[in-house]
Amino acid sequence: MPVQHNHQGKLVLVVQDDADLRSMLCDVVRDLELQVTEATDGNEAIQQLMDIEPHVVLTDLRLPGGGFDYVRTIRAVYPFCPIILLAALGEHHAKIEALACGVRAFLTKPVSLMDLQRAIIGILDGESDPRD
Repeated sequence: MPVQHNHQGKLVLVVQDDADLRSMLCDVVRDLELQVTEATDGNEAIQQLMDIEPHVVLTDLRLPGGGFDYVRTIRAVYPFCPIILLAALGEHHAKIEALACGVRAFLTKPVSLMDLQRAIIGILDGESDPRD
């Protein structure tokens, strides 16, 4: 059962190079009755950020055009957009750098779908978005 909220229709940008995982992440977002747009790598994500204004970016750390420089670029291009970062098991050392880069939530894969839903809604609940 999805987490209850009142953010229907808000936009989440899902960035993931693995097609199956990206599809699953998009399904989780849609189950929350949120809109979703997709990117397959960091470069495509940055381009989309210039074209659209998502309420949340849900992205993997390790993908083509990814890494912490990519996260810093997201922050520079769109400073107020919350970022949820997914990292592989064993990349706990990356959490400190991720938070220093402005990431709002750091989740380790494999991530529970309920934890992911809670992270998305928790960020939307606490967001102070000048567009609203």
